Amino acid sequence: MKRKALITAAVLGGWVVSAMAQMTPEGLWRNVDDKTGEAKAEIRIAAGANGVLHGRIEKTLVSSGEPLCTECTDDRKGQPKLGLEIIRGAQKSATDTLWEGGRILDPENGKEYTLRLTPLEGGKKLQVRGYIGPFYRTQVWTRVE
Repeated sequence: MKRKALITAAVLGGWVVSAMAQMTPEGLWRNVDDKTGEAKAEIRIAAGANGVLHGRIEKTLVSSGEPLCTECTDDRKGQPKLGLEIIRGAQKSATDTLWEGGRILDPENGKEYTLRLTPLEGGKKLQVRGYIGPFYRTQVWTRVE
């Protein structure tokens, strides 16, 4: 009886840890084109030093024309879009489900936005919101299993 209880507790504990681990922006995400609704790219978000997040384009799913970030104005200018770091500096806020304070780059137009990331639906989706002043643009990315 004790053994069965221990096994049950271990399984349930594993589910809880797995679910909690998913409530983070870390992982592989698929974004969609705002205009067409088609899957556009896969972005890998990972934590670096002190839990600061960064994200790179790991895979492109549609041809977007120019393979280089010609519109970028910083150190990413002229760099290949594949492998390009588009998320920099996001940190976990005081709330458990919000990461902010970083920047996100749109490699199509070279614009950089203040960033906020919020996991949704138990971590299956990620709300990605970029701000310029009072204006913002929001996308919902889907976790790639």
